[in-house]
Amino acid sequence: MRQNVQKAVNRGENYHQLRRSVSFASFGKLRFKTDYEHDLWSECSRLISNCIIFYNASILSRLLEHKHKAGQMQGIDEIKNISPIAWQHINLHGRYEFQKQPDLLSLDAIIQGLTEWAPQRDAASAA
Repeated sequence: MRQNVQKAVNRGENYHQLRRSVSFASFGKLRFKTDYEHDLWSECSRLISNCIIFYNASILSRLLEHKHKAGQMQGIDEIKNISPIAWQHINLHGRYEFQKQPDLLSLDAIIQGLTEWAPQRDAASAA
């Protein structure tokens, strides 16, 4: 029971770390003129954090489905232990242009890249 409680606490702490990373702007020196602006920024950071979690969960779900179809049981067990609360692969502090038409992301291409990458990683660690 303690382990389950600790896992839940860790998930909450990881979510709050993600929110802080998303909210970090102007080197952590956000200045709001009104309470409304502060509330708006807080809600926006929550929305962005949840979008990141959804994006990661979508990738993990598709990868799990791919591994299941391929019958790779070891890969399935590894995926089940990965948390969707990760943001190291997302540029949170870059320049964004919303006027251009974006290239559409293909989750299938991402999954294909991940499945090609995993055997190379396993071979490198075995060497």
